[in-house]
Amino acid sequence: MRKTVLLSLLSVFSLWAKAQDSETAFNFLRLPVSAHVAALGGDNVSVNEDDASLVFHNPALINNVTDRTMNLNMMTYMQGALTGSASYTRALNERGTWGVQGRFISYGEMKQTTFDNQQTGTFHANDLALGGTFAYALTDHISGGITAKWAASYIGNYNSMAVAVDLGLHYFDEDSQWGIGAVARNLGGQIKAYEDDFERIPLDLQLGVTKRLTGSPLRFSATMVRLNDWEYGIGKHLVLGADLLLTEQFYVAAGYNGMRASEMKISSGDETSSHGAGLSLGAGLSLERLKLHLAYGKYHVSSTSLIINFSYTL
Repeated sequence: MRKTVLLSLLSVFSLWAKAQDSETAFNFLRLPVSAHVAALGGDNVSVNEDDASLVFHNPALINNVTDRTMNLNMMTYMQGALTGSASYTRALNERGTWGVQGRFISYGEMKQTTFDNQQTGTFHANDLALGGTFAYALTDHISGGITAKWAASYIGNYNSMAVAVDLGLHYFDEDSQWGIGAVARNLGGQIKAYEDDFERIPLDLQLGVTKRLTGSPLRFSATMVRLNDWEYGIGKHLVLGADLLLTEQFYVAAGYNGMRASEMKISSGDETSSHGAGLSLGAGLSLERLKLHLAYGKYHVSSTSLIINFSYTL
């Protein structure tokens, strides 16, 4: 079984150089769910923690999560919009873990108008995704994981649906404190379009490393994102993050995301500024059965966001 899972994951990763990106639908799948990941720049696939929300970023990381953990998450977004998610994790024998999860975003109420701007009513827009994850310890240091998910988008009386999988690998050596992760997110496509024009979903191939300095409370992470799309300079593909592990239970973190800073630049006259987009901060508290993580960042040009994760082991 280990050979089958490993060969499947490696065969997908071998397609990285051939993959191409374009304008996509279901872009809410790009938003961070884990507050710890959000604090580290918004993308991270290699940090080794007992954190159930990390499954949304790398399915292999669910193998680190304590059995029977329930996880609830919320993020404020642009004005009138709210996004949330939840997951549940169970151990399976000594080397396996499975879990289920869901996420949604509500864009609130919007005006419905004619082509000549006459209001005829209101409508709502929502996106949601449901998934199941299985991860397996391939060796003492390497875990592989897969998440299968279904996503739907609703705009008034119209809707679109998609199916996809996330594939992930994670290596961690406790002695050296090196962590390495590789993920292919959102491999799949639409099965129902709004009309007849089918769009791509946001494929994202990521590779990252995390290292804690020996004898130090500092831990650094570097993640390369959108490796399937080299339209951008290499600096925009790099996400940097750092943890200060003050105790075994408490950390503070900060990060920078070059892609997000570039995408949210606004020009005013001769000046161009990202207004703090790309920068993020956060902190977390991990007790025996209760975990709480908070993060601050910017994911829309109109507002900043606060992410809250709450996990409890039953």
